[in-house]
Amino acid sequence: MRVIGLMSGTSYDAVDAAACDLDHRPGDGALHLTPLGMVSEPYPADLRTALAQAMPPAPTTFTDVCRLDTGIGQAFGRLALLADRELCGGRAELIASHGQTVYHWAERGRVHGTLQLGEPAWIAEATGRPVVSGFRTRDVAAGGQGAPLVGLIDQMLLRDRPGVPAALNLGGIANVTVVPGDGDPVAFDTGPGNALIDAAVHELSGGRLAYDENGALGAAGQVHDGLLRRLLAEPYYGLPAPRTTGKELFHREYLRAHLAQFAPLPPQDVVATLTRLTARTVAEALRPFAPTEVFASGGGVRNPTLTAMLRAELRGTRLRASDDLGLPAAAKEAYAFAVLGHLALHGLPGNAPGCTGAAGPRVLGSITPGRRPLRLPAPPPSAPYSLHVAAAGATAATPCGGSAPSARHPGAELREGPAL
Repeated sequence: MRVIGLMSGTSYDAVDAAACDLDHRPGDGALHLTPLGMVSEPYPADLRTALAQAMPPAPTTFTDVCRLDTGIGQAFGRLALLADRELCGGRAELIASHGQTVYHWAERGRVHGTLQLGEPAWIAEATGRPVVSGFRTRDVAAGGQGAPLVGLIDQMLLRDRPGVPAALNLGGIANVTVVPGDGDPVAFDTGPGNALIDAAVHELSGGRLAYDENGALGAAGQVHDGLLRRLLAEPYYGLPAPRTTGKELFHREYLRAHLAQFAPLPPQDVVATLTRLTARTVAEALRPFAPTEVFASGGGVRNPTLTAMLRAELRGTRLRASDDLGLPAAAKEAYAFAVLGHLALHGLPGNAPGCTGAAGPRVLGSITPGRRPLRLPAPPPSAPYSLHVAAAGATAATPCGGSAPSARHPGAELREGPAL
């Protein structure tokens, strides 16, 4: 089955579409994924501005929510159509859309609800293909955290590796999955990935800059020990797994409140401190599991200052890119949701209850039919145990109108220079 996965993360800067062929092969217990490539486009400037202005803790209205739901759905639909034409030759059979998370209702370690915008009817209308969307809500309804849903995909990718492999996603929020050989997998959000770094850069540059390009600001600054200690006192870091968080907690006003407790600091020092915060909290979250290798993905791997700090904090644990597993770091989450959409269409669970805390396995998502009558395929005899990725000759990331990161050859480790 040819599937397109659509993803926009908590940095809400662009929409990514990754296409792949997915195939159940009887008898081997695996789902086989052949990557077909990725396209990415930034949100239109007015849509991104409206989204930023409506995000918590800012007040918003139902009018804003309706307009955002429509605009995001239309943006996803345009990119899905482009991906179908350019990557699938017009032969995509399914679209899997994560949508745009705008609120994750978490209080005292429990998630009560979650909201992703991007009405799937616009995607189905634009492409004519069926769309699976709304993945997180069913896990939350079953008592789970609703995140990180990529934990199931990480388990399938890492299960056959020796030692204690771990996966790390450095998006706006950072999350990890650890797969011990002699224990149960665990997955959770560690805390901010790029969220506070981006907020500081935007704030301290007067809105001229959106992120720390190539880690230049962080590299030029000095870590402020007092600010770092204050930030590390955040109670979230002491919550037991499974736990999840978002920009409902780690936002610009949160940063302002902490900075207000100190005399004005050089911008470079603030960014360096926040970069160290991300590296420290990721490493401390992983340390109890003693991982033997960590595979990183997400936008943060393009920040060499962050990856250098993370490498130092991991104290010798090998840090690698998810490219080494066959999935480009920039596209891994989009591929993951393509897999989750494929599982949903086949009536198979898409959550890992041990990682999210849900009461049990659940089929995730709702299906919006395309132009043709919806015919669900027969489910395979059992859910796939592992995910096998084809040799990555076709994993090139293809920028289309945006600034999608270019692919690099799989197998190279994260370096002290540009990570991807």
